[in-house]
Amino acid sequence: MIDYLQKILTARVYDVAKETPLEKAAHLSARLNNTLLLKREDMQSVFSFKLRGAYNKMAQLSAAELARGVVCASAGNHAQGVALAAKRLGARAVIVMPVTTPQVKVHAVKARGAEVVLHGDTYDDAYAHALDLAAREKVTFVHPFDDPDVIAGQGTIAMEILQQHPGPLHAIFVAIGGGGLAAGVAAYVKRVRPEVKVIGVEPVDADAMDRSLKAGRRVRLDRVGLFADGVAVRQVGVETFRLCRKHLDGMILVDTDDICAATKDVFEDSRAVLEPAGALAVAGAKAYVEQHRLKGETLVAIACGANLNFDRLRFIAERAELGEHREAVLAVTIPEGPGSLKRFCALIGRRSVTEFNYRIAEAKAAHIFVGIQTAARGESEKIAAHFSRHGFETLDLTNDEMAKLHIRHLVGGRSPLAADERLFRFEFPERPGALMRFLESMSPNWNISLFHYRNHGADYGRVLMGLQVPAAETKQLAVFLRQLGYRYWDESENPAYKLFLR
Repeated sequence: MIDYLQKILTARVYDVAKETPLEKAAHLSARLNNTLLLKREDMQSVFSFKLRGAYNKMAQLSAAELARGVVCASAGNHAQGVALAAKRLGARAVIVMPVTTPQVKVHAVKARGAEVVLHGDTYDDAYAHALDLAAREKVTFVHPFDDPDVIAGQGTIAMEILQQHPGPLHAIFVAIGGGGLAAGVAAYVKRVRPEVKVIGVEPVDADAMDRSLKAGRRVRLDRVGLFADGVAVRQVGVETFRLCRKHLDGMILVDTDDICAATKDVFEDSRAVLEPAGALAVAGAKAYVEQHRLKGETLVAIACGANLNFDRLRFIAERAELGEHREAVLAVTIPEGPGSLKRFCALIGRRSVTEFNYRIAEAKAAHIFVGIQTAARGESEKIAAHFSRHGFETLDLTNDEMAKLHIRHLVGGRSPLAADERLFRFEFPERPGALMRFLESMSPNWNISLFHYRNHGADYGRVLMGLQVPAAETKQLAVFLRQLGYRYWDESENPAYKLFLR
């Protein structure tokens, strides 16, 4: 049997890794009524914990093995860890990456002096090719997780946590992909402070460890979600499964919205932007507190990486409010005609509207897609019931994946009922209640045939509105627009409007 305590205590990681801080997430701690500490592995030079295990593995190689070189398969953080370790140790490194790997990650690996081989469409393809290269060229394969030296390198994080926080500690939350980080952390904690719980966290669509622990054997997933790409592993390792089965105190599964909300939480506390896998432990800690109604305890979440593609930020920001249960998404049916929209908005009251999509489609009824800011889980159901009681039939879409991903962007199109329509784009200072004040300023004399608004947190609110104004009332419209006091643009001749909406 391997003595992981000794291996972790003697691991060679600090030639390249630094002892990262353990920081209190003040705002999130206050919200959770518990003290949440973040282990900031995103602050390593490669923005991830992976260099610990990679370097410890390679530092154990003989001079002859280093001279022959190493090979690994990775599309992200492990690749950068191996590349950095090889550069420090003067070894050749070949990194096999899927051809679908974003160029930013390919360039990051090349910048550290490693050779990149693009092969296959998936990690499994790259992994098989890397093993073949290792056998043919007689070089050492550096596994991303299922290797005792890699596990021990990752376990040094637990050693630092317990040194940095010797006081009472309820649980440490660890993201799980292949299981190397969780195995190393749990192996150390259970030898040194067995009363401290170690909780693994996985996405609901990449739950290989959770399924394996329940089955009592390693389970291979048919498919795996890719949002948290750093933990998108179909099957956990043999050794990592053994250690997690022996030492883990539990598992927590979270969804994409939970991860996005956790990313936002960490940003608001530290101004750090974690990658989805990096925010996974924070999402798990939040879910654990809610499930166990925990209060007054101290928790640690390992923020394990920050290698985020910039284009992911838009999606994360969009879904964070839903993950925090701060937005209700509703489909509301109201009578078609002047004044109906204003009556509906009066029911919204002082709540902030996050989104408002509408296109005239029927002569007697209007269907509105609306987002409303909420404060707690389950509030969307109460709002829907409130609207229904006042005669506006409402469907709660807050948990409808198709509605959140697609329908909200597709409300609209041409309408045969949009006669005498004029299209205007408005701007107004964005502040709480601004949209309601805008709507209250609108004249009820003309029917609103199109309306689109989405709160993006910008300094100005932007509305696209269609008004049905008879040609004989053009002068009255001009007077109304001047008196309205908002910046506006007449988009009635816009070519995109002509193609898709008119």
